Amino acid sequence: MQTFTVHEPPNAAADRVDRAESLIFIKDGFSWGAALFGPLWLLAHRLWWPLIGYVGAYGAIEAVRLTRLLDQRWIGLCLLALNLLLAFEGDTLRRWTLNRRGWRMLGAANGRNRNECERRFFEAWIPS
Repeated sequence: MQTFTVHEPPNAAADRVDRAESLIFIKDGFSWGAALFGPLWLLAHRLWWPLIGYVGAYGAIEAVRLTRLLDQRWIGLCLLALNLLLAFEGDTLRRWTLNRRGWRMLGAANGRNRNECERRFFEAWIPS
């Protein structure tokens, strides 16, 4: 089962059918894109503050590597931990950024895949 949260932009239309086109569904859980392509994934989703934090943390780890205070294996583990943290919390960072931009969370939907989650949400949200 997958869970998606549903978000609405700040200046949405009055009619629910018109508002449905502007909704964003964000998956809750591990993100392979964030794990493998961290900074590019942050850029693609326009997550500027988390990108600055990622670059700062990466720079701090590289500074420790250059000083040779730690064994290179520990540096590799730190970089792996940074990417895993981003992979597990990337979708939370997306929700946080949307909330900062004035988006409103409408609810959540569960299903086997994204299409089923969307169908379930719209069946409950749009009046018949």
